[in-house]
This record gives sequence, C-alpha cells and structure tokens, in this order.
Amino acid sequence: MTYSIVARDSETGNLGVAVQSHWFSVGSVVTWAESGVGAIATQSFAEPAYGPRGLALMRLDVDPVTALAALTSADANQSRRQVAFVDAGGRVAVHTGDQCIEAAGHVTADGVSCQANMMRGNGVWPAMLEAYHRSSGDLADRLMAALDAAEAAGGDIRGRQSAAMLIVKGAGSSQPWQDRVVDLRVDDAIDPLSELRRLLSVHRGYQHMEIAEQREIAGDMNGSLRAYEEARRLLAGNDEATFWAAILMADAGRADEARALLADITSREPGWRELLLRLPAAGLLSNAESTVASLLGS
Repeated sequence: MTYSIVARDSETGNLGVAVQSHWFSVGSVVTWAESGVGAIATQSFAEPAYGPRGLALMRLDVDPVTALAALTSADANQSRRQVAFVDAGGRVAVHTGDQCIEAAGHVTADGVSCQANMMRGNGVWPAMLEAYHRSSGDLADRLMAALDAAEAAGGDIRGRQSAAMLIVKGAGSSQPWQDRVVDLRVDDAIDPLSELRRLLSVHRGYQHMEIAEQREIAGDMNGSLRAYEEARRLLAGNDEATFWAAILMADAGRADEARALLADITSREPGWRELLLRLPAAGLLSNAESTVASLLGS
C-alpha cells in the first residue's frame, strides 16, 4: 500500500524506481532494477517475486507488457496486486488489480509510470507524473519531485514511514557493482522523504569525493580541490571531505588553510589527528613527512 514511480531517463538511459509508504522497509520489497534491463515496482499485497522474475523476462528481451501479463496471469491474487515495469528501451507496462484498496490507480507516459493504492484521493498519481515532467535535474531529482508531489496531493491514507530510491545505468557492464547510480533506503522515519532527500545529498557528496580522488590521481590538483569543495558543501557536518581536502591543500602549498581545516575538525574529533599520523605507514601520502609536519605546524 504505497505510491511509486518507475522511469527511464531519456537523456542518460538510466533506469529508476522510487517509493514511499506507511510500511517498514518498503525498499526491501518494492524496488527492483538491473542496468541494461529495466526497473520494477511491485506493491499492494506485494509479491516480491515480480521483481526478479520480471527482470529475468526483460533480460531475455521480452517486452514489459508481455512479461507483466505472463506473471499476472499465473498469479491467483493478481486482483490485489499493483505492479509497474519499465525496460531499457523506455517501454512501460502497469497493472492495478480491481481489488486494490482505494484510492488506487496509475498513469503512464513515454518511459514512465506512476502508481498508487490506499491513497487519500485520486489526485496522487496524476500529480506524480506532472511533477516528474515539470521538474529539472537528473533522474534522482525528478523521482524525488514525483514523491514530493504525491505527498502534497494527500499521500498514503495511513501516513508515512519508509522510502527508497534505486537507479541503475542504462547499459550494463561486467562490473554490476558500478552500475548502481543511487541505492538509498529509509526504513523507518517520521518524515521519510526528508530523510531520503538528505541521504541523496550525502550520496552526491561522496560521489564528489570519488571525483576528487580521480582528478588527484590524474594530476589535476585544482580540479580535485574544486571537487572536494563541492563535497564539503554537500556533506556539511561530516568532516570526511574536509580531512582529505586539508591533506591535498598541504601538498599544494596552502599550508595555512590546511592547518585551519584540520584544527577545526580535530577540535570536534581528536581521532582525525591520530589518523593523519597513521597514514604514512600505509603509504597514502605522496610527501608523507612534509605533509604531516605542515598540517601539524611542526
């Protein structure tokens, strides 16, 4: 009993599914996706098997309409199910059983399906689609906008409890662990959408840290520092990016700034100073002794 959206980003080909419900750990049941294959939401007296079975059929290039029909036709409880598929080509299929608890329904467009059941009113799923199309940003932003619109339109009649978002790349690779663009779950929260949005910001902050590391390895010191600055902005209150940025600043000759950053974070957690002292032994500093001395003012 929930509202959800499955979608394919026409620009990147990325595939996503997002959901909110008054049910514990909704992401462990509703959200399914595989890069290069598709995304699925299975809800309303949810049968999780629709996820892996639907992806298996679409992996064999069975179109979503045929795949979903094959699964619902074999389901004695299909009248209570609500399931949506989108494949890597943007084809969509959705089923809302006639015994889903009102208000229940769905709406589709090219590459996207919004569906809901046990809602306060019939305006939820149309509001989701409108918000998805009206919003800007990447796929995660647009999925988030759809969830926000559902809540604003009334949402789940029982209230709120959990939310999730899963986005995978449009084309699969031999390294599936790298094909997950976003994989976030809020299992139990007073305001799950606010928490999901916060986690999305944290996720993006760590993505910028990865970019910073890649640019540093490539010898682009300024580009790395810019990426760390963006990470620090997104990770306000989390000193991870600040610590590594301070090390890079020290290597770049910006000793005064680096020491100020390190002093700030060690005032809250002295363990950062001890970590700095341990890094040379692990071979993680390019100019180990001078970097440590510069940061500690010794």
